[in-house]
Amino acid sequence: MSKPIDVLKKFWGYEDFRPLQSEIIGAVLDRQTVLALLPTGGGKSICFQVPALCLEGICIVVSPLIALMKDQVEQLKKRGIKAAAIYSGMSRKEIDITLDNCIYGDLKFIYVSPERMKTELFLERARQMTISMLAVDEAHCISQWGYDFRPPYLEIADFIENMGVERVIALTASATREVKKDILDKLGMPEARVFEKSFARANLSYSVFELEHKEAKMLEILQRVPGSSVVYVRSRKQTKEIAAFLRSQGIQADFYHAGLAGSVRAAKQDHWVSGDTRVMVSTNAFGMGIDKPDVRTVIHYDLPDTLEAYYQEAGRAGRDEQKAFAIQLFAAVDLENLQRRTEQSAVSVAFIRKVYQALANYYKLAVGSNAYSSFEFDFPAFTQNFELPSVETYHALNKLSDAGLIELNESFKEQSRFIFQLDQKELYKFQVANRNLDPVIKTLLRLYGGESFTAFTTIKEQDIAKLLQESVDRAIKQLEFLHQAEVIVYQKSSDQPRITFLTPRYDAANLPLDQDQIAWRRKVALDKMNAVKEYVTQNTKCRSRVIQMYFDEVSYLDCGVCDVCLSRHKKQQAMPFQPVLEFLKGEPKSEDEIINHFDQIHMEELVMALRLLLDRKEVLITTDERFVANKSVEASMTKGDE
Repeated sequence: MSKPIDVLKKFWGYEDFRPLQSEIIGAVLDRQTVLALLPTGGGKSICFQVPALCLEGICIVVSPLIALMKDQVEQLKKRGIKAAAIYSGMSRKEIDITLDNCIYGDLKFIYVSPERMKTELFLERARQMTISMLAVDEAHCISQWGYDFRPPYLEIADFIENMGVERVIALTASATREVKKDILDKLGMPEARVFEKSFARANLSYSVFELEHKEAKMLEILQRVPGSSVVYVRSRKQTKEIAAFLRSQGIQADFYHAGLAGSVRAAKQDHWVSGDTRVMVSTNAFGMGIDKPDVRTVIHYDLPDTLEAYYQEAGRAGRDEQKAFAIQLFAAVDLENLQRRTEQSAVSVAFIRKVYQALANYYKLAVGSNAYSSFEFDFPAFTQNFELPSVETYHALNKLSDAGLIELNESFKEQSRFIFQLDQKELYKFQVANRNLDPVIKTLLRLYGGESFTAFTTIKEQDIAKLLQESVDRAIKQLEFLHQAEVIVYQKSSDQPRITFLTPRYDAANLPLDQDQIAWRRKVALDKMNAVKEYVTQNTKCRSRVIQMYFDEVSYLDCGVCDVCLSRHKKQQAMPFQPVLEFLKGEPKSEDEIINHFDQIHMEELVMALRLLLDRKEVLITTDERFVANKSVEASMTKGDE
């Protein structure tokens, strides 16, 4: 078995692990079940990727987001590590080949959604795999207390038991006490070792500003704090408008949201990561899986739905451990909008059934048909066709997803892929018999080589057209012809969102919906909304400690760098400490005597000064409840005067 530090140096080029990583990896290799809670940017992936590379066999990684799966697979491939993913939108043949490579090939990682993991096809092949370990990423999704509950996560424990998986690690960036308990219970690992890094970020300064003109404050922040930034907004329309405003003020800014074409999103992301774009104005679709250490500011232009989401997004600032700023802007109307959004998310069971029936009609599905069938999904056309309200329909779809009935992913760039169906001998015969297609086949072989006979390979039609000295349209037509002739399987790129039916189609009246559970989830959502309101409206408690307390981390130390701490420090500097100490030298004074003597000082400042002097033991209280300067302090003051 390879040593973890050698694997780290070989594939990542790092000389040492970050705090807790080495201990977590050691526990995994020692066959201990592990729950790792590391904040955004804390290096969670290395905690399962390194031990998996030390072991024989394949690591199964359960992940809820397609974009995150694809990003991690690409990152591993760039490091020379063989990895693949299975997700909605892949053809059955592609899934079949990928699973075969897990058994007979040399893949080290297979990323899979919890929905795909419970299919008979996956379970059958998993029994034939040499599974080195199981990593449950975004493990908070298993908890009904979590902000992103995914019911299929609940079936992971059965998989672990049935497959006899010996090494299990669950990872998340944020979890309250209830969520941590849920993770351990639902995964069947009550004896797990829990590694938890503090939710405090010493280099990250949290601030909240309540104001009507948010644009001006955002501009002021970006002008005062140099460096890379992300501005999070609620709507796609806002991303474009605010980016245009920033550009008009001389700031390099661009916009990003899930509705853009995948190639466009990829280009925008690359420009921001490289520093060509300074500010990215985005919906929450941006940032997941992006490793950019030098982000100096993360500005939330609108209120997030939960503190968990806020903590993760704000935590994308300052991953290089240098000073960074997380700023929340809000106006009074934003509190009203947050309340309305949360209430709108609590759609009725009757409306959920109505949306499900509309989906069945939209795709012309008969009752009992189409389990695991996947379709492109045009949300605006769907809502318009059935005259459904957009916001409520969106939440109804999420409820259907929560119930494990459908899987709905945002649009993402699904690049074109192909695989040869013929072996090399049969392919040569086809080339001889079809001279006109020989150039395109030779081009595929030249560009993508022998791997394209055993696994689906990502291709760029532009590269093929360039070598053929033909138009891209002409190259695509030839690929489509080879597909029809069953020489290759060609899957053309798509940016459309997809919807997958995870069960045979139900009669809408008999949908297995838990009404009590839906009502309870509404209460959880309202509680999380109120936590956001409390965070932004209070101005007496250290922001970092408020976040720590939300995640049940006990701390008695203020961060000293948030807006509340800085304001308190400024007030303390202006407090009348010295005059009060001078007055209390000698004979003890009553409270009334102090107030009357300092009648020109604001009462609140006087009380605060006296309280702090008492805390510091510079002032003492006598048995008859009078105040006097501490003799040792008085002596040092007298000596200083001399």
